[in-house]
Amino acid sequence: MKNLNFLSTISGLAAGAGLAILSMAQAHQPPELKKEAAMNVGGYKVSGPYNHENLSIFLIHGKDSNRGKTFLTLQEALEQKKVVVHETSQVNELAIENVSPEEIYIQSGDIVKGGMQDRVLTYDFIVPAKSGKIPISAFCVEHGRWRQRGQEKASAFGTSSDQLSTKDLKLAAKYRNNQSEVWKKVAVAQGKLSAGLAVPVSSAESNSSLQLTLENKNVRESSQAYIRHLSPIIEEETDVVGYAFAINGKFNSADVYASGELFRKLWPKLLKASAVEALAEAHQDKKFEPASREIVTACLTDAEQGQASEKQVNSRTKMVTQETGRNLLFETRDQAQKGAWIHRNYLSKE
Repeated sequence: MKNLNFLSTISGLAAGAGLAILSMAQAHQPPELKKEAAMNVGGYKVSGPYNHENLSIFLIHGKDSNRGKTFLTLQEALEQKKVVVHETSQVNELAIENVSPEEIYIQSGDIVKGGMQDRVLTYDFIVPAKSGKIPISAFCVEHGRWRQRGQEKASAFGTSSDQLSTKDLKLAAKYRNNQSEVWKKVAVAQGKLSAGLAVPVSSAESNSSLQLTLENKNVRESSQAYIRHLSPIIEEETDVVGYAFAINGKFNSADVYASGELFRKLWPKLLKASAVEALAEAHQDKKFEPASREIVTACLTDAEQGQASEKQVNSRTKMVTQETGRNLLFETRDQAQKGAWIHRNYLSKE
C-alpha cells in the first residue's frame, strides 16, 4: 500500500519506536498550533484545529489523484431516483440496483431509511452503471420494527441522509461485524443524547430507530450549532481531500479521498455525523486539552504501520485493512482502476 506518510519525521523509524513516540505524544499533548501554520507531512498537509465546543476538525490537503473520475453518492442517487435499494427480508443483506449510466459510491456507515427496518451499509461499495441487482451487506439500526412504517415503502429504502454517528457504532459494524453490538451501541448513543439534552430523543413511531433519533428536533437543533460554525471552513480551500476530527481532545477518526470533489459532496453528511457524536459526548464539567496536529498525524501514521489484510467486497471493490493496537485503517480500492484507492478511513480503537 502507498502510505500517506503523515509523519515524515518518523516514517523511517522502526514500528516499535513509532509506537513509543505515539505513546509519549498522547500522554503529553503540545499546545494548540495556529491554524494558518499548517503542518506539512509527506505529500499531504494538515491544517487546524478548527474548534467548536468539544469538537476539533483538522483539514487534510493534498493532490486530487482521481481528477476526472466522478461518482454519484448514495444520497444523490436516491434523490435522483437512479438507484433502488431493495428490501430482501434478510436482516444483514439487501440488494442494490443502479438503473443509471453513472457509477455510484456508497460509503460504509450510510444509513438507508425505510424497508422493514432501517439499515446501515457495512462497507464502502462501488456500484457499476446499469448494475442489475447486487447483494450488499447491511446491519439493522432499528431493533423493534419488522413492518411497513407510515407511508414508506416496505419493499425498498427511500433516503440516505445520515451516517453512523458514533465511533463505537462504526467499530461494531465495520470492524467487529456484530449485529447484537450494533443494536447495543444504538441504544447507548440514544441514551447519551437523551441524557445530554435532558429530553427523550427516541421516536414514539419506532423508539429503537437510530435514523428517527437523528431526525429528532432537539438533536437537529443542537447539532446545528456545530455545523453552522464548522461547515464553512472548506469554502475557500481548493485542495482539501479529507478531514480528521477529535472529540474532548481525543482523536476519533479521519476520512481521506482520492477525489476532492467526492469529499466535498460528502462533507455535509460527514460533518453532521461528527457533530452528533460530539453532542452525545459533551460534558459541561469535563475539562480537556484540545487535540493537536501532532496527535492526529501520529494516530494516522500509527494506523499505516499495521499488518494488512484484504477483503473482496464485490467484483468492483476491494477493502484493505491495516490494524495496530490502537488504530485501524480501511482503504477502499477500485478494481476497474487497476486497484487505485478511492477512500481511506482511519479509526481509533480507543
